[in-house]
Amino acid sequence: MRLLVRNARIALPSGELYHGDLLTEDGRIAAIDRDLDLPADEVIAAQGHVLLPGVMDPQVHFREPGNEHKEDLATGSRAAAKGGVTSFLEMPNTSPPTTTRAALADKLARAAEKSVVNYGFFIGATPENVDELVAADGACGIKIFMGASTGSLLVDKEEDLERIFAHGHRLIAVHAEDEARIRARRAEFADSCHPADHSRIRDNESALLATQRAVALAKKYQRRLHVLHLSTAEEVAFLRAHKAPFITCEAIPNHLFLNTEAYARKGPLVQMNPPIRREADRLALWDGLHRGDIDCIATDHAPHTLEEKALGYPRSPSGMPGVETSLPLMLTAMRDGHCSLAELQRWMCLNPARLYGVAHKGKIAIGWDADLVLVDMVHEKPVRNEEMWTKVHWSPFAGWSLTGWPRVTIVGGRVVYADGSIRPGARGAALSFAADTPLPAC
Repeated sequence: MRLLVRNARIALPSGELYHGDLLTEDGRIAAIDRDLDLPADEVIAAQGHVLLPGVMDPQVHFREPGNEHKEDLATGSRAAAKGGVTSFLEMPNTSPPTTTRAALADKLARAAEKSVVNYGFFIGATPENVDELVAADGACGIKIFMGASTGSLLVDKEEDLERIFAHGHRLIAVHAEDEARIRARRAEFADSCHPADHSRIRDNESALLATQRAVALAKKYQRRLHVLHLSTAEEVAFLRAHKAPFITCEAIPNHLFLNTEAYARKGPLVQMNPPIRREADRLALWDGLHRGDIDCIATDHAPHTLEEKALGYPRSPSGMPGVETSLPLMLTAMRDGHCSLAELQRWMCLNPARLYGVAHKGKIAIGWDADLVLVDMVHEKPVRNEEMWTKVHWSPFAGWSLTGWPRVTIVGGRVVYADGSIRPGARGAALSFAADTPLPAC
């Protein structure tokens, strides 16, 4: 299979835009030049649009099995392709949760039949399943919920955390909120029905306490640690001072673009865990990205139906959809001077692959995987709920006018998404992860 992209502005890792053609062959990038006159099975007329590496989203919740009324691997992966996401890593808090090798194998089999982009899955930690965690070779990492969130998984006792960190070598990714602190704060706000109190209950201190605890355990056992969805200025400052080479972290668009003022407009629609924060926290996250304290961007795509959100706080579930809007949000921010093209590629493409030990993904270079997205940086278009492909059909960014919407998404050298539709028969592939998830230099 040979695919030729003609007349594109090709994003190089340096952030330079190279105006020319790109050829893929058998799933890899085979040639980049000013004018490639070579035979191909398909030719894409890029018309001067920007060609980027495909995005790897290292944190999504596609809800299958058990909650397919919110999302499933078919709808979630299609929404991802529409958003320029060519690979995803999915979380274990499904129903039943992914806490055994058999449950992991079941998800991999489901994805092989349904996913139109590349995929990987976490295995979830419980106080009792250390043997499964050590033996689950097909997992991208181990997920620990240090504070209760959506689903039944929770590991908050010190002896259980110690046992998990002490056994095995696989990457551990933590949802860092302190359960004891949350319970105490929830008791203080027991009669509250105001969504804004969600950020007071799950406050900055609850996030900092858990992040400090996870970092201490990672250093004690020299264990590869990734802190998910960083949300506070305090965590950024702590990690700036205390990160080791084997400790990494991420931010998500919800925390980068929203603050607590959004509760007045959106109510429970912007309720999530960890919650949106103050403006000072939002700015601190951007600063942490620029300074290298924060390594990558994920979405924490976590859809719930509008009916569920309409139950009102505190009955409304926490989580928002995000795979379709993350790249346009960041490209719009880039256009407005908030980051560079080189930074965006590191945060969304190269670093997620690097941190999880996925080889040959995340940059446009000869011999690298042909996971690509062609984006329109000329036209703006508003986010419209009715145009969202996620099964819940809404976005917290509805009404925002964004640029950088994908026109074509390519996975493994084959067009998956083009002209507003998914190609018939499109399928992604299971990702492979280095055993010890090394961290080579970018």
